[in-house]
Amino acid sequence: MHICNCLKAFYRILQILLFANLMLISLPKAQASTEEVNPKKRFDAGATIIEHVVDAYEWHIMTIGEKHISIPLPVILINDGKLHIFSSSKFHHGHESYKGFSICHEKGPKKGKIVKIDESGAVDNKASIIDLSITKNVFSLFISIFFLLLIFLSAAKSYTKNGIGAPKGVARIVEPLLLFVRDDIVKPSVGPKYEKYLPFLLTVFFFILFNNLFGLIPFFPGGANLTGNISVTFVLAFCTFIITNVSGNRDYWKHIINAPGVPWWLKFPLPLMPIVELVGVFTKPIVLMIRLFANITAGHIIALGFICLIFILGESNFVVGYGVSVASVLFYVFMGVIELLVAFIQAYVFTLLSSIYIGMAIEEHHHEHGVTETH
Repeated sequence: MHICNCLKAFYRILQILLFANLMLISLPKAQASTEEVNPKKRFDAGATIIEHVVDAYEWHIMTIGEKHISIPLPVILINDGKLHIFSSSKFHHGHESYKGFSICHEKGPKKGKIVKIDESGAVDNKASIIDLSITKNVFSLFISIFFLLLIFLSAAKSYTKNGIGAPKGVARIVEPLLLFVRDDIVKPSVGPKYEKYLPFLLTVFFFILFNNLFGLIPFFPGGANLTGNISVTFVLAFCTFIITNVSGNRDYWKHIINAPGVPWWLKFPLPLMPIVELVGVFTKPIVLMIRLFANITAGHIIALGFICLIFILGESNFVVGYGVSVASVLFYVFMGVIELLVAFIQAYVFTLLSSIYIGMAIEEHHHEHGVTETH
């Protein structure tokens, strides 16, 4: 009976996938028919993928024909000492300018950013703009903070009501993860003084995990590539860098500047080992930043690539597009499962490495009779 039920469930899933394929293929077919009138308009897979991965001044929901449905976000700019606040809808999806400001579409470092334009419509490179806008990633950050506070305050309220008894409600999900991070990641890596750093490491773990999972949801309020934004991963890694080096004890800095047991000719006249150790101080947080950014972004790009393959082939031949759609959707589902696993792994790895770096910085070393003993 169980096998029968499993097969029925699998059959239902296949039916849903095939129905989704038909819906997806219908769009390329419509595009192919319009291209006869306007041959220049073709599906741009690269632009579609980048649009979903990078930040934006509006939250795009869907496109029906030529109509774009999106949530406008507030634009906050300071230019020449003047504050400008208006809705991103004034840009009309980036196609128009407003009050002398426009979204740059030219290739270069300013692409996708708001720039000042002169009377001729050219970009004014001399203009100084401080951009404090609530972008898609910033809005997603606010949403994630709201849900994280809601979850943990509810869990705390549950403990206040039930006391030491078994956790109830959302606390049943939160407690095992809390204990896992404390007992299996932070405590063994940091050592006896782990409680001082536990709040930061728990915050990092749940922030990364929640936003990784939220980014896998294909519709609002999910879908933002927050942990795949290098600015966000930079701030997380920078916090680890500051805490590690501020907490570093005398032995930590001694091993960087004048490591014991290293031959003198590697320290003088050219301080080769101190230079290597100092470089390592900066490369550790850089590795943290790039690893999280690259893994999350790559997962989104691969998954979107499978979906775009349907439209690329469907544009040229409907039958080929329909045939590849089944494989593409199945691979997309498979990538979704892999990304679900990666969401947990990346939160675990970032927290583990941060714990190890902090533990190395506060570790006590005892030197007796020229022998170094590490506890």
